[in-house]
Amino acid sequence: MKIEEIKPAYYSIAFLVGIFFLGIFGFYFIEGWPVIDSIYMTIETLATVGYGEVHPLTSGGKIFTIILITVSFGFYAFSISLLARYIVSGVFRNYFKLKKVMKEIEKLSNHVIVVGFGRNGSQAIKELTNHKIPVVVIENRNDKISEIQQIEGLLFIQDDPSDDEVLLKAGIKRAKALISVLPSDEENLFVVLTCRELNPGISIISRAININTIKKLKIAGASHVIMPDKISGQHMARMIAQPNAIEFLDYLLLEKSREFALVEVSCKSLCVMESVTLGTLASRTKNNLNFIGLKLSNGKYLVNPEYDTVLNPDDCIFVLGRPDEILRFKEAYGCRE
Repeated sequence: MKIEEIKPAYYSIAFLVGIFFLGIFGFYFIEGWPVIDSIYMTIETLATVGYGEVHPLTSGGKIFTIILITVSFGFYAFSISLLARYIVSGVFRNYFKLKKVMKEIEKLSNHVIVVGFGRNGSQAIKELTNHKIPVVVIENRNDKISEIQQIEGLLFIQDDPSDDEVLLKAGIKRAKALISVLPSDEENLFVVLTCRELNPGISIISRAININTIKKLKIAGASHVIMPDKISGQHMARMIAQPNAIEFLDYLLLEKSREFALVEVSCKSLCVMESVTLGTLASRTKNNLNFIGLKLSNGKYLVNPEYDTVLNPDDCIFVLGRPDEILRFKEAYGCRE
């Protein structure tokens, strides 16, 4: 539900309150009645109960009562029926629930925004949730919103994801990444372009359907472009060529192994300074960890790097080991991520 849908209820409440005080002030100043009698007569008039006048009315009072009944009759009935419908249909409940969600989103930082809740989007959300990474979903299709609402604790915004204001509400300036998995390349292209303009430093991962769109998405600002159909085909082929190796990698990366985990750790988060070697970093910990790879600041990869490799704060280390040992290793070096 969008916030604008509740505006008629605000107008109805404002009208009811306004006409109520108008009646009270009218009987109080025109007839000179006590406040309690003015309140009683106003409610009796608006509700059309017809118990009778509290006190005899003067000519001015009678004219005021006629005007009050004429003005309030249709609008009062409409306002009451509208409010009753909103209460019964749950519009008020959904509105206040939405306001609570927006407040929770405003508190987030370093989170991931997922645009689109299709097959790819839902799987991405599942993986991010498994890694305890906060997620905000932007989706505009009612059938998908119903599915999202079934997932407890999942924050979402129902609106147009290409709108600047919607992305700002999702915390685009505080987010660390955005994943765009909308049904068409044109929609993804527009979201990537808008997102890059709002946050030049964010990591953007976009889905592509047509191979000819990959270059356009990267020009628009996508950090990575994924073709799910191509990846699925490659994965199935590799499971035939190297089944055990692929299953082993899936076990480490996808199955949430409790015994071992393969994670990436940035040297910047470990407070690594210039001219520090991998061996020096490894010697400071007693954990039985395997440093199986490096991504250098220039984008190149080193597999099974030598311990005399000099690290750079912009490098990234791929560590294989038990989750508890990896956590202790990161904490020992003052990990900030």
